[in-house]
This record gives sequence, structure tokens and C-alpha cells, in this order.
Amino acid sequence: MMVLQMRPKYEDFPLKAFDKIRYADTDRQGHVNNALFSTFLETGRTELLYVKEPLHAEKASFVIASQKLDLLSEIRWPGTVEIGSAITRIGNSSLSLFQGIYQNGEVAAVAETVIVQMDDDTRKSTPLSSETKGRLKEYLVELEK
Repeated sequence: MMVLQMRPKYEDFPLKAFDKIRYADTDRQGHVNNALFSTFLETGRTELLYVKEPLHAEKASFVIASQKLDLLSEIRWPGTVEIGSAITRIGNSSLSLFQGIYQNGEVAAVAETVIVQMDDDTRKSTPLSSETKGRLKEYLVELEK
């Protein structure tokens, strides 16, 4: 299993994505508004959970139970951001995701997110299938704190 430090390089992540920075993403200080960092994290998260085929069970959805975001430096327009994603824990009905946001090779933010699979009808957590757990293991790393 790969070990990631709390501020890894983008290249260290098992899953990589990117997003384009739009002029409208900036605020009056001239940098990307902090609210957009969550959107960048979503780009990386959806690459993992939905791109190949949805990993959630039929009649279920993934929801965020918690998210801790550390803003480390500003991001500026124009350009792109790179988003690295890794799984740090696979539970019964949830998973923990660690992500980094980078611009020009420099880390701008790191985030830890807990995602729960929720039954669409009951709105309660529902177990991940063994197939989903197996597919998530491809991105499993140990986080060195």
C-alpha cells in the first residue's frame, strides 16, 4: 500500500484530474474565491465515484458526511488546477477520501472527506457492496500524519 504525507506531490496520488480556472472564479482580491476549492474537490471526487461507472448501489447515492479543507495558498487565474485523490479508509457504508489541489506544481489545499452511501428511499446509510469495496482498494493509501 502506498503511503501519502499530509502535503504530497500531485504525482503521488493514485487518481489525477484537472479543472480549468475561469475568470469568473476570481474575487475582488484577484485570486480564486475559496468557495471554488470545494468545486475543484468535486471534480476529483466524481472522477473516482462516477466516471467509469457509478460505484454506488442501485437506488443509492453518495453524500458527504464531513469535509475538512485546509487552504494553504492562493490560486490565480488564468490556468488550470490539478486535483489528486486517494482513498484512506473503506468502511461498511462509507469511505474516507484525501485530496490535494495544485497549481503549477505547488499545493494550494488539502482536504479530508467522509462519503457515505445512502439509500435513496430510506435516506439512511447502506452498506457498500464487496465489488465496490474491491474497486475502491485500487486507490487505497495510508495517510502519514
